[in-house]
Amino acid sequence: MTEPVGSAPPRRAGGEGSADAAVDVDTLRPIGRSETEALAAVENARIASAFRALDPADWARPTDCPAWDVRALAGHVLGQTEGSTGTWRVLTMMRAGAARAGDGPFVDGLTASQVAANAHLGTDDLVERLAAAGPAQARWRARRRPLRAVRIEHRPPDGPPERWRLAYVFDTILTRDTWMHRVDLARATGRPLELTAAHDGRIVADVVAEWARRHGQPFTLRLTGPAGGLFVRGRGGVDLALDAVEFCRTLSGRAAGTGLLARQVPF
Repeated sequence: MTEPVGSAPPRRAGGEGSADAAVDVDTLRPIGRSETEALAAVENARIASAFRALDPADWARPTDCPAWDVRALAGHVLGQTEGSTGTWRVLTMMRAGAARAGDGPFVDGLTASQVAANAHLGTDDLVERLAAAGPAQARWRARRRPLRAVRIEHRPPDGPPERWRLAYVFDTILTRDTWMHRVDLARATGRPLELTAAHDGRIVADVVAEWARRHGQPFTLRLTGPAGGLFVRGRGGVDLALDAVEFCRTLSGRAAGTGLLARQVPF
């Protein structure tokens, strides 16, 4: 799968976050519709390939999502991918999630309904359907549609409820979520995690920029690894250094964070 062209943030730092000039996070634009299809297509293809490479024993391994083994994780990813390929599919998926959630968080009901709906599939069917749906989902999410203006409620674990436009979900959250589940899959199975600066670096930089907007404090952040870079905001503030993937795992709530790293970002 060809990586997105022109999607890398300006003046990315090198893989070890030390060779190039720092990136001022306030200059980083959020991922928008112009980048959605290319980023989603690469991410969908990579996670389908990762599932295809599994051995039979891998499917029962536990993941960093406490309620899910690898098989359940795949059911969620497939449900999310196929469910975002058309307006009627999106509305049907949202209704199923709301019904399953009851008085609880909508996202919990949504993901549980996706896992349940695909529980009957064999692993080969899961992989083939995911590979087939990936390109269609990427194309559909990037089109101009009235549905993009619809707002939904999100209840973050560390703050008040938020109102999200579906445009933000289509352009940002669905790619981030799939990316993080690819991380979950690699950790659960011990298999290599494919990371490149152009693709994964853009996703990580977008997470950094949103994290910065959410906490509003000055900082210097050195993220190591292929998806890393050197990021700054303002003068002074804390100086942080860690692996780029672990930074995202921390902000997702999968690892404990203190100080500014306790401020979570939605995935």
